[in-house]
Amino acid sequence: MGLLERRKIKELQEQSFPQREQEIAEICGQAIRYEVDWDSFADDLEALNFVDNLSCHRLNMALRVICLDDMGKEAVREGLTLVKLRNVKSKADMAMRFEGGVLEMACAYALRTEGMHGDNEIRQLLLSRL
Repeated sequence: MGLLERRKIKELQEQSFPQREQEIAEICGQAIRYEVDWDSFADDLEALNFVDNLSCHRLNMALRVICLDDMGKEAVREGLTLVKLRNVKSKADMAMRFEGGVLEMACAYALRTEGMHGDNEIRQLLLSRL
């Protein structure tokens, strides 16, 4: 892992992810922690540059729709406890699941929008299990 990757990881850890967790708290009334498989990003600066927009922003957009009312906010607070993110190299390796309160997203972040799960897809998965 090079200097640029280490700098970007530090920025994400100290600025981007805490801000996104705070946004979730504002949306549903409770912060939900991100757990990132940093090793999967170690050699992929392009992926690091897009993880915030392609996962965090998309999740927050999905949550805004779900949390339009108190019932939605309560369902998210009770049902979603952790978000796990992992970088994969190809679209074929992408996956998303929501079990036991944990939303796991494996995205091919370096492929930009071709390698993401859209906010509608995220929302539908969450709604089906909340």
